[in-house]
Amino acid sequence: MRSSQAPQSPLTFAEIIRILLRHYGPPPPPISTDAFELIIWENIAYLANDRRRASAFAELKARVGVEPEAILRADHRTLADIAKAGILADVSAEKLLTAAKIACEEFNSDLRPVLRHPLPQAKKMLRKFPGIGEPGAEKILLFTGTYPILALESNGLRVLLRLGYGKQDRNYVASYRSAQAALAGQLPGECAALIRAHRLLRRHAQELCKFSKPRCNQCPLGCVNK
Repeated sequence: MRSSQAPQSPLTFAEIIRILLRHYGPPPPPISTDAFELIIWENIAYLANDRRRASAFAELKARVGVEPEAILRADHRTLADIAKAGILADVSAEKLLTAAKIACEEFNSDLRPVLRHPLPQAKKMLRKFPGIGEPGAEKILLFTGTYPILALESNGLRVLLRLGYGKQDRNYVASYRSAQAALAGQLPGECAALIRAHRLLRRHAQELCKFSKPRCNQCPLGCVNK
């Protein structure tokens, strides 16, 4: 796979997703379609893998609850104990408390009205929460079924850049936007299809199209690392 130049005959977005779907099978759905729960998911276990993050999320749900009021009632020690699935557990615990406080004080514990705002305003409101930048806000709006956006995280973005869609930039958001712009006109208009694409691209990056030592000889997309 290569990131500096586009392949001579780039696959279309539909072809990429069709090949990945055939290779990996249908991906599981997101952990939640609730905006606040998705914010909690992003903050619960810093740098934890999916398995450990899911375990921490399930533990929070069982021991504390994932509603803003429930998290605010919890003590810092309990939240940090749950967040130790990742690193910097105390920092993660503070982020959970901050997120819950913002939800209660600024949104009356209900983020559903946020999702009804026009896209720029909805993203701005979601970015008030810790750990949520513009790409993260777009992912929440996609996973809640609100806006059909090609929301990417670093893994999925890496795949598309190596396939020649977009340009690698030192600024992550610039790289992110360049990939979205390069695929303009190719994207499906339904959230379900874009969620499936997001999940498949992410899995491909984690298993084969790794940041270092990508397994190009196993790549179903027929890429060559140069």
